[in-house]
Amino acid sequence: MLKRLIALFIVSAAMTQIFYAQTQLVEANYRVFDAEGKPASVNQIVDALQSADAVFLGEQHDDQTAHALQFEIFRMAFDRYGKSRPVALSLEMFERDAQLVVDEYLQDLISEANFIAASRAWNNYKTDYRPLVEFAKQNKLPVIAANAPRRYVNLVSRKGREALNQLSAEAKNSLAPLPFAAASKEYSEKFAALMGAGGMTSHGATLLESQSLWDATMADSVAKILQSKKNALAIHLNGGFHTENRLGTVEHLLKYNPKARVLVVTIKSVENFPNFDHAKDTKAGDFVILTDPKLPRSFKR
Repeated sequence: MLKRLIALFIVSAAMTQIFYAQTQLVEANYRVFDAEGKPASVNQIVDALQSADAVFLGEQHDDQTAHALQFEIFRMAFDRYGKSRPVALSLEMFERDAQLVVDEYLQDLISEANFIAASRAWNNYKTDYRPLVEFAKQNKLPVIAANAPRRYVNLVSRKGREALNQLSAEAKNSLAPLPFAAASKEYSEKFAALMGAGGMTSHGATLLESQSLWDATMADSVAKILQSKKNALAIHLNGGFHTENRLGTVEHLLKYNPKARVLVVTIKSVENFPNFDHAKDTKAGDFVILTDPKLPRSFKR
């Protein structure tokens, strides 16, 4: 028995070393600020989690430094709060109908190769998100496949939100409760600016509806974590646009759970690094982390 415990300890230590080796951070590659642009730190972010129910870690999907920071915040949050609060990892990167596959992998019932294939993992999963999932698996933490299935998001972008009414009850279970809320005026304006001239067309309107389905489903997934576990801490990863300025997914969460205490961390790779641009970055998040755009990217856009 003692030999087995020693062996398990060695394996656990080795796994931890692998996680850290994959996600080493170099402080020169990022800067942390508060919402107003005052210098801050990762430790301050983790301190702030004490009074938060959900933290949204907004990213640019090809930013390796952002992924390393997400892992570090997740690890530190578990180390700090894991003994007193249930901690859960929630991911935009997996769709809700893949939850069974995610759970089977966490329970060690299926191989990693089958997990990646059956869950439709993103192409950069192994380099960018695997360390977080493996850390959750090692520490027996839930991993939530939070996103709306892409086929239904596409359905709304082509035919509008009413098309969802034709889905089966089983299909609707993989979405936010219908009808989901429309985008706010501020979010709609931001989306239109991103889309350019296309944001003003009828197709642009259905694209906004599909974006809102995306936002609402992720928010509903986080809301379900908070509902199912008392004093839970939900750590959710998503593209920065979904939660920047506390819009989008955050707005939907506060419709489902008005009392939810939310912390937004927006991680941006910016040309003016390491300088905080008050015109663009102020209140982009409760904390804003700027990263060096000259570093190699996870994939080519």
